[in-house]
Parts: sequence; C-alpha cells; structure tokens
Amino acid sequence: MEKAVKKLQDEIASSKSNPYIQVIGNFLIQHVQANPDCADKILDKSKSIAKSLDAMKAEARKKQSGGMAMLTDAEGYAIVLKYFGIEGQPVPAVPQPVPTPVQINQETKTVPAPRFDVSLDDLL
Repeated sequence: MEKAVKKLQDEIASSKSNPYIQVIGNFLIQHVQANPDCADKILDKSKSIAKSLDAMKAEARKKQSGGMAMLTDAEGYAIVLKYFGIEGQPVPAVPQPVPTPVQINQETKTVPAPRFDVSLDDLL
C-alpha cells in the first residue's frame, strides 16, 4: 500500500499547477488507505492520475448536450476507479480546498496587501 500512496504522491507533487490532479490524487490516496487490497492496481505503470482525467473527459463527452458536459463527484470518482480497474463504490472523499488565484501587480511584481476594513462599531 505504501508504494501505491508514494506513486500517487509523486504524481501530485509533479503536477502542483493542476488542481484536478490534486483532487483525484487525494481521493485515490484515501481510497487505497481504506481499501489496501487495490494498491496493486494503482501501481500499474501504464496508469496515471492524468490519464484517469482523460477517461473522465471521454465519458463526459458521451453525455454532452448543447456543448456542455458535467459529471457529479460520484460519477467522476466511479470513472476513475473503473479506469484503474478497481471495483466497488468510491470512498467518500474529504473535500480539498481549491486554491484561489492571487492577482499580482504586473508593474511592481507584488501581491497587493489585503484591505483592512474596520469600523468603530466593530471595536465597541
């Protein structure tokens, strides 16, 4: 199981700019920890988190209507498990916060300080 978790953590670390790999990777880590018997399927060298996202995309395309396609969390996680050849229901994932982008002042290359807004009433 440790090798499977390490493989997932390595892919997550190498794809820090892709929040979807972070979310699916954390889901898979939680799933493997709850179901250690599926660790060997995660270790398959031909399988990756990024390719599981491609499987989700392909499945969503089949459902598209009017140029838009959506999957629920449960559907997406089920597709990922199916891609890795894991049977059963997905373990509910603990939601991971998606980082919010920060606006950088292009002239000064700095991040603006947050506004401090307080009224006298707040202090009383």
